[in-house]
Amino acid sequence: MYSHTKKVGSLGRYGVRVGRKIREEAKRIEDMRKQAKNCPQCGKKGIKRLASGIWCCKYCKFSFAGGSFLPKLNKG
Repeated sequence: MYSHTKKVGSLGRYGVRVGRKIREEAKRIEDMRKQAKNCPQCGKKGIKRLASGIWCCKYCKFSFAGGSFLPKLNKG
């Protein structure tokens, strides 16, 4: 395989095939998506993304549909 660089992190897998600005935006989104998030039901940091727009808490098993990259619980 190949090694990733410090500057682009895990998006080094794209190499020069993708432009710098697109890689930076994708890195920002990927980093936000992987951060620990609080569950709206129990309040613990345990939400995990199951699929695009589907989130589930690993503690209380509360699942909900939200945003693609960040969970947004629609109240209403």
